[in-house]
Amino acid sequence: MAYKSYVVDRALKKLGGDLKDARRRRRIKAELMAERLGVTRSTLDRMEKGVSSVSIGTYATAIYSLDPAKLELLANIFSRESDVLGQIVSDRELPQRIRGASRR
Repeated sequence: MAYKSYVVDRALKKLGGDLKDARRRRRIKAELMAERLGVTRSTLDRMEKGVSSVSIGTYATAIYSLDPAKLELLANIFSRESDVLGQIVSDRELPQRIRGASRR
């Protein structure tokens, strides 16, 4: 079994709770939301509780269903522009000096 940290659990619970709140603010019944997502009502309940076994595709569909513009945030989460740590590591490995091609 893969290691799952408390931090991940907490983030998923927050995501699930926020999903539920967003659905309720829009006055969308759970049954209708589940239908829109193509899932069962019990899967929606699990999503809203932050259960980690729900696929990221299902969460992405929920994001798109409630706020299509926010899906771009998910799509760009690991883009070069937003991957600060990756940029730092990459920049450290860049050569200090670039030599011209040798002449034969």
